Amino acid sequence: MSLRKKIADSAWFNNTIEGGFAAYIRFAHHTSKWQRIGFEDMDDAVRSGDAIIMALWHQRLMMSPYMFDSTLGPFCSLTSSARAGSMVGRLLGRFGFDTVPMSSHKRHVALSRTVLGKIRDGYSIGIACDGPRGPARIASTVPLVWARASGKRIFVVSYSARRQITLPTWDHLTLPAPFTSGVLMCQEWTQQVPRKASEDQIETLRLDLQAALDEVTDAADIKARGAADRR
Repeated sequence: MSLRKKIADSAWFNNTIEGGFAAYIRFAHHTSKWQRIGFEDMDDAVRSGDAIIMALWHQRLMMSPYMFDSTLGPFCSLTSSARAGSMVGRLLGRFGFDTVPMSSHKRHVALSRTVLGKIRDGYSIGIACDGPRGPARIASTVPLVWARASGKRIFVVSYSARRQITLPTWDHLTLPAPFTSGVLMCQEWTQQVPRKASEDQIETLRLDLQAALDEVTDAADIKARGAADRR
């Protein structure tokens, strides 16, 4: 085994990286001024005991601990079972989130059965709709499958900050800078997914969900830039 692989597989190394990211996210959040816009309906649903499906772009994943209020109900995120995805899952675990690992070797039926079992247990589910490998901002049909099977509502969420760091990843993953201002934004996706939807209907709904994700993300960017322009 190469030295690089030994380091990457080291529990100490991974714990250090996860701890560093978690500490940075908390620091960036606590040192900045944030507006939380449009979350009332989602928070009310979770508070009443109704699980929801929270969808976002992978690019805006790092602030998801502050998009879902885990004091209102349990939350489970879907992450890749690969090394990077597992690290993200453990990182979110530091914020009180449970995780379902998504393996390329696991049949989609088995994965959906696991997720739907979580929903029946009262867990809200979070998914990066273009994750874990992209292409960026191209939504999968996965949240539609879950909504159709569970009858749960889908909420699209995003964030943006006046100053942020863009990492050289496939999705241009962003992190807010400390001592800035930003916005967390949520909208309900109100389309209904028929129990016996045709392939054409599913594709139409997928494009509609994709457009809603772009809309909330672009709106967050505009709001964050607007705050910068007023300074």
